[in-house]
Amino acid sequence: MPTREREHLLLAIDLSNTGIKLGLYPRGSGELLARWRIATEREKTADEYAMLLAELMRHARLRLEDIDAAIMASVVPSLTPVFQELTQRYLDRGAIVVTHSTNLGIRLLVDNPWETGADRMLSALAAHQLYGGPAIVIQFGTATSFDCVSAAGDFLGGAIAPGLSISAEALTRAASRLYQVELAPPPHALGKNTTDCMRSGIVFGHVGLVEGLVARLRGEMEGGAAAKVIAHGGLAPVMAEVTPCIDLVNLNIILEGLRLTYERLATT
Repeated sequence: MPTREREHLLLAIDLSNTGIKLGLYPRGSGELLARWRIATEREKTADEYAMLLAELMRHARLRLEDIDAAIMASVVPSLTPVFQELTQRYLDRGAIVVTHSTNLGIRLLVDNPWETGADRMLSALAAHQLYGGPAIVIQFGTATSFDCVSAAGDFLGGAIAPGLSISAEALTRAASRLYQVELAPPPHALGKNTTDCMRSGIVFGHVGLVEGLVARLRGEMEGGAAAKVIAHGGLAPVMAEVTPCIDLVNLNIILEGLRLTYERLATT
């Protein structure tokens, strides 16, 4: 039986607080060949994550040995060495870990660049490369973060607010007569029962936060009136349905930023 020719794949790893996104790109290609999202579990070992990755790849008819490069962004410090161990032991190569000192080709025009999360830098980079600038990138995750990108592609800073999910959880924990509800817009803002009242306050209240901050940020950015608003994160599709201020959704924008960063580093 003939041996299958080995693929040459880049593994992009986005480690966030609630989910880990994994993307595979053929080397030298912008095509996302496979994408998976798994739960962030801080207790898992490199071996456990490696077996999970191997099984996901098997279902995609790929093998661990097809990966010959890896790059990661992490906002979970305890898992960064876990995935470094995974790539070294199971892929036989170290992973590039993106930090504020990585040559991204953009300037970090903030007071303390080392405080900036790799996810925010990468989303700014990808937004400018894919859509131009100025732009505002909103991540709907554990936090709702707003990242501002200049016309030249520089990261200008932004804002960080409590995320939709943790805001809802805090409400139900603090109010004994309230309960968890679906994070989906109700039929009307004027709720007629407790469930719809809560959904209105949580979802439409977050819309007010988003629209208010976008307006303020646009007002403080040079050429901000023309800034595109790009959303990503698990709840981005929900929010894009209920506010016209979001121009487009790209759930893979951080993976794209990782790919673009790898390509830049490989040629410099």
